[in-house]
Amino acid sequence: MFKKILVANRGEIALRVIRACKELDIPTATVYSKADEDSLHVKLADEAICIGPPQPSQSYLNIPSIISAAQVSGADAIHPGYGFLAENTQFAEVCESCGIVFIGPPPRAIERMGNKAKARRLMLEAGIPVVPGSEGAIKSEKEALSFASEISYPVIIKASAGGGGRGMRIVQNERELKKLLQTASEEAKAAFGSSEVYIEKYVEEPRHIEFQILADKMGDVIHLGERECSIQRRYQKLIEESPSSVLTDELREKMGKVAVEAAKVAGYVNAGTVEFLLDGQGNYYFMEMNTRIQVEHPVTEMVTGVDIVKEQIKLAAGELLDHSQADIGLNGHAIEFRVNAEDSAKDFMPVAGIVRLYNPPGGPGVRVDSHLYSGYVVSPHYDSLLAKLIVWGETRDEAINRARRALDEFIIVGLETTIPFHLKVVKEACFKRGEIHTDYISKRTSDD
Repeated sequence: MFKKILVANRGEIALRVIRACKELDIPTATVYSKADEDSLHVKLADEAICIGPPQPSQSYLNIPSIISAAQVSGADAIHPGYGFLAENTQFAEVCESCGIVFIGPPPRAIERMGNKAKARRLMLEAGIPVVPGSEGAIKSEKEALSFASEISYPVIIKASAGGGGRGMRIVQNERELKKLLQTASEEAKAAFGSSEVYIEKYVEEPRHIEFQILADKMGDVIHLGERECSIQRRYQKLIEESPSSVLTDELREKMGKVAVEAAKVAGYVNAGTVEFLLDGQGNYYFMEMNTRIQVEHPVTEMVTGVDIVKEQIKLAAGELLDHSQADIGLNGHAIEFRVNAEDSAKDFMPVAGIVRLYNPPGGPGVRVDSHLYSGYVVSPHYDSLLAKLIVWGETRDEAINRARRALDEFIIVGLETTIPFHLKVVKEACFKRGEIHTDYISKRTSDD
């Protein structure tokens, strides 16, 4: 096992990793920017090293500074969390060249699956169903127009090198494609350092279903069931649950096997997520693979009892899987609500400020992952995620009722959050019936 792990992230995911390390009796070091000097991850790690000013490019994305922090602290492994450098092939390669273990997949797997266009080709070659789309990055407007005409509108433009909704645009006709292609390309360049985009057929009102996988160095791969991530704004998830209310045991088994096969084709090791679109007829299509821990991993932990972050660490240390597929069962139902510093009444506009009072909910079946405390300053430099409320119930109905109770108890004073939005959703009849899709927010809640 590792003698010390450097946590190269911030916020709630940094705390999550530190806690897993403490339970494994592994000392931790962490990094922080000057804006985060009073953050909880700085206080709870065994050692903390300032790596630069608030701007991510000069701190949390600064590879030389992070490697230096690992070397100075004596860490022999780095956990990147999610975001920042978690899916950066170069960072994984630099770690490897410096004799530091990157707690994640090997660089080749990140490169294969991190580029969405390349991942599509790889899945097609393996016979895995994908949404009809271009076989690689679009080279020109003329090529884009020709291909969109061939597969018919609507289509969606996607960044080849990233996710999270950046560089993505839905296009209904030729005029919109001409207008939005360059915009999407420029946004992709700003967010991921690559302007490459590709085009897919847009599946209308799909569900977003993802499967959590674990893989060891001997090529054994298992999945931990699915997560429903259909409630999104600007292609970024807001509510996730496990299991999905629409997957039958048969469909779960089929999709799970495809997720495992996708990981094997990629030569994957460690924890990852295979994401699918599911249409109204039960057809599913590979969308992408996230080569890191997911924000929504706690819902899977709640229904399987598997600590995914600990598994990441053990797999990175060369240990084999503790579980076989037959060991994995889904017990009850879990739902996660992302509590963001956003004003949902103003199109989820991000906000910053001081948390005057913080009082999280508790009670049976309630988990809160957060780095907040009363007096904490929410910086405008970083992602708006403040906390994750995860509730568990024996049934989906019980989980929803528990969520309503917990959201009512959740107190964050000083700035707008998405708590009012979540309270609204859990009271809606269509949500209670499980009638959700990726356009849920715009089509169900925008006129209320």
